[in-house]
Amino acid sequence: MRFDTGTTDVATAGTQVQISNTRDKVLWIQFRAPSANSGLTYVGRADVSATNGYTLGAAGDVDSVLTLNFGTYGGSIELSNFWVDAATDGDDIDWAVILI
Repeated sequence: MRFDTGTTDVATAGTQVQISNTRDKVLWIQFRAPSANSGLTYVGRADVSATNGYTLGAAGDVDSVLTLNFGTYGGSIELSNFWVDAATDGDDIDWAVILI
């Protein structure tokens, strides 16, 4: 098992960005909207958008964090399956992950 972190920048709002292209298996992952963001951000698969994905609230809001614990259910998912988008150019999504 190993732990990793990253920040994914969405340079152009409305454009899906893959957080990593590695096929490492994720047991646990957390996404967070950084305090410097000015708009909403979204987490999902390759087709993530403002209307298709999990919306992270504005930075500091209670819903600005998403935690997924696949290990609790005996499973995992490839890190390359996670994509992000943003409503505002240049907003980021921070993430932390436990990989196997």
